[in-house]
Amino acid sequence: MKDIQNTQDNRNVDIQKVGINNFDIPLIIQRKNNSDQVVSAQARVCVSLPRNYKGTHMSRFVEVLNEWSSKNLLGSDIKGCLEKIIKKLNAKSGELKFKFKYYIDKKSPVTKMAAPMSYDCSFEGKISHHDYKFILGVKVPVTTLCPCSKEIAQYGAHNQRALISVKVSYDEAEQIWLEDLIELVESCSSCSLYSLLKRQDEKYVTERAYENPKFVEDVLRDVVVKLRNHPLVNEFEIECEAYESIHNHSAWAYQKEECAKQGA
Repeated sequence: MKDIQNTQDNRNVDIQKVGINNFDIPLIIQRKNNSDQVVSAQARVCVSLPRNYKGTHMSRFVEVLNEWSSKNLLGSDIKGCLEKIIKKLNAKSGELKFKFKYYIDKKSPVTKMAAPMSYDCSFEGKISHHDYKFILGVKVPVTTLCPCSKEIAQYGAHNQRALISVKVSYDEAEQIWLEDLIELVESCSSCSLYSLLKRQDEKYVTERAYENPKFVEDVLRDVVVKLRNHPLVNEFEIECEAYESIHNHSAWAYQKEECAKQGA
C-alpha cells in the first residue's frame, strides 16, 4: 500500500515535535521497597520531522509504548523506549513523558494508621543529538500557615492547602526514588497532609502547622536549599502555589536552577 507519510513535502518546514498525546497506558513502576505498583499513565511522545517528509507514522509510537508497558520502570530507564522510537521513526530527536498517580501508604502522625495517599508524578526523557536527559516530577499537596496572620491575630491564624510541584534532573546511572523526593518536599511545608486522621492526629497537624508558619517564599527557599545540597540533582524546577483561604487568589513562587557540583 502507498505510504503517504513518506511522500515529499515542499513547504520547507522542519517540524520540531510531532507525535501523540494523552495516550492511556498501564505501567509497572518499581518502588523503593523493591515491590511493583501498576499505574494508569498518560503518555505524550514526539519526535522531530525533517522538512522533506509529509508526516510521521503515529502507529509506531503506540507499538513501542505497548511493548514497554510490560517492563518494570525506574524512570530513567525510559531511555531505551525513547531510543527505539527515534530509531523506528528515523528521527534525530525525541521526547517521552508519562504522567501518573503514584500511591504511598502513609501513616498518620500519632495513631500510625495507614491509608493510601496519592501524588501526581511524571517520568520524562529527552534525546537530542544523542544526549539524554531524564526529568522526575512530583506534585506534593501540603499545608501552609501564614506567619503574618499568626503574628497579628489574637486568635489563631489562617492556613491553606498548597501544592508544591518539583522537577529534578539527574544522571541516568543514578536513582532518586519518588518516595524520597516526596518526603523531602513535605518536610519543607508547615505540615504534611494525610488521607486518614483520628482526633489525636488532627490535634497534632493543627498544632504542628501553627508552630511552623511559612509563606510560599519560605517553602520555596527551603526546597531550593535541600535540592541545591542534594548529591544527585543536576538541575531542578520548583513551583509553589498556596490556595489562599482568605483571598480569592493564590500566593505563588517559582525557581529554576542548575546545581553547581563540588569539584566541578
